[in-house]
Amino acid sequence: MRLVRIAVASVNPTVGAVRSNTDRLITLATEMGEAGVNLACFTEQCIGGYPPEDLIQWGSYVAAQRRELERFAEQTAGQPTVWVVGLAVAIGAQLFNCAAVVHRGRILGMVPKEKLPTYHVFYEERTFSRGGPGMAAEADGVPLGDYLFDFDFGTVAVEVCEDAWTPDGPVRRRCYSGAEVVVNISASPYRMGIVSTRREMYSTRSADNQVVFVNCNAVGAQDGLVFDGGGYIFQNGRPVLDAPRLEEGWDSAVVDLDRTHTLRQENSTWRLDSNIYQRREMKVARLACPGDTGNREDLPFPRPEGGSFFLPPPGEGTVSPRDEALDDLFEVLALGVRDYFVKTGAFRSLGVAVSGGRDSMLTLLVAWRAAQRIHDDLAGDELSEAVSRTVTAFYMSTRFSGGATREAARALCDELGIELREVPVDDAYERELEATRRMLGGQGEPTGITSQNVQARLRSLRMWNWANTAGALFLQTGDMSEKAVGYTTIGGDLEGGLSVIANVPKTVVVALLERLDRRFDLEGVRRTLDTEPGPELAEDQTAEDELMPFPVLDACLNLYAADKMSSGDVARALPDLFPEYTPERLASWARRFATLFSRSIYKWVQAPLALHVGSLDLDRERALQLPVVQRNEWDESE
Repeated sequence: MRLVRIAVASVNPTVGAVRSNTDRLITLATEMGEAGVNLACFTEQCIGGYPPEDLIQWGSYVAAQRRELERFAEQTAGQPTVWVVGLAVAIGAQLFNCAAVVHRGRILGMVPKEKLPTYHVFYEERTFSRGGPGMAAEADGVPLGDYLFDFDFGTVAVEVCEDAWTPDGPVRRRCYSGAEVVVNISASPYRMGIVSTRREMYSTRSADNQVVFVNCNAVGAQDGLVFDGGGYIFQNGRPVLDAPRLEEGWDSAVVDLDRTHTLRQENSTWRLDSNIYQRREMKVARLACPGDTGNREDLPFPRPEGGSFFLPPPGEGTVSPRDEALDDLFEVLALGVRDYFVKTGAFRSLGVAVSGGRDSMLTLLVAWRAAQRIHDDLAGDELSEAVSRTVTAFYMSTRFSGGATREAARALCDELGIELREVPVDDAYERELEATRRMLGGQGEPTGITSQNVQARLRSLRMWNWANTAGALFLQTGDMSEKAVGYTTIGGDLEGGLSVIANVPKTVVVALLERLDRRFDLEGVRRTLDTEPGPELAEDQTAEDELMPFPVLDACLNLYAADKMSSGDVARALPDLFPEYTPERLASWARRFATLFSRSIYKWVQAPLALHVGSLDLDRERALQLPVVQRNEWDESE
């Protein structure tokens, strides 16, 4: 047997905090070394933080990462563990996103990322250079290139994140060249559905290449990106470790590398493909890595998951996949708010303007959970008191505010232990209308839309005044569906310091509220869901009457903005999805959506930073980059 204990460490770095980040790595490394770990990996760019964006163009920032890697090597020199650490490295004018291998106080080598994502939220090819087959360079005396590492327990390959997201990545040639363990360090942002995708993809890479595949993922938030952490070990496709997500820490498992060797011998297809590769292609260079990697004599033989060599583990729990996804989403949103609050260091509390409607109530619940995570060192009454000090809610009514939504807001705040301060805006509303009349010079009256927007802007103004004085983070409450069609007010409900649910569609908002009610038994949420959705800025105003039913709107959003259909194609698809409406009605809604969508982009660019939680994000600077000035004459239905 060749038993080896492998650990994956999810760390929560802050971009630029190179010393603090490395201090945390050293602390975790000490724990892992004392626990007898032989091979351990940290996450992508864990020293400098990820994503660095254009900060990577500062030479001092890159040089500092190398100094901190050397400090890490020095501080861990007494440990026999092999460490894989992520950082950025410069060679001349080239910048590389690397995985460095450290052992016994020495930096043995660095392997650069080859697949540089430049899509969705990623812009790596803007600043980084690619590694590639056969690359052999040097970074201040350390080999940097396409290398394998030979240790006393076996041969290790290392790679970075996106390199695993294609079957034609470097893992194949490295395994055909002798790698028995592939370590993939990543900073893969959360988006709904990504967990099962990752798990299946890593399992496939492990099975296809008959290798022990190890992945560790960053945890925490950086600007609008939220990383959900966790990590995996698969041995020849079989799951060995599924590390906890959404928390910083490490986990480990023991594997028998002789099992991987035996399975390779048995698999004639893999042997044939490997033999063909070795005859036709250049083998990956190997670096000899002398020095023992720790005692492996007393490691326990790995026990099969569930206790049986022949049966899968029994199912656990009764949470449906849908509820599990909603629970994940709630925690990810709270983590995003928590880390934005903590890492910026600019705020003392959180503030939410609540209307009793769905969006603001969900934002309040996220703020409540974020406050719990901010004070995760407390429990019981101490935690409740800290949450109460951290979150403040405001209800700013006008004559159009409904009694039902007010009582819903009051009920939820009482249940969460959050103070609700009522500050009516009616008097100021009248003064602003009169000021608008004077500005019009007697040439007309404020329009109905203006009257509605005045109310929204007054609420935002007061939230900003309070936030500036209280040193608070003002959380913006708008959802993705309404943002997509401009059903929002510049200077009003579009305002805030951080957009919490700006990339969560309305139908998901409702589903998440229903799930939270089932979990926490919240009367305030039930009262909210019993009301008609609407901004309450005019008499008897409902959002679906003014727009369209939200399930239809969200279908249009996905088909038009995510699947890139024309409005004509959307109109042809909708009748199969919504047979309860006439095709003519659905076609009119499809055309209306496309028109509102393209005319609202100028609003998006003025919205605050938003948390990214889906495959489709309305963020021109990060994800969906659409021209602000455009006409949709290209649309076949126009």
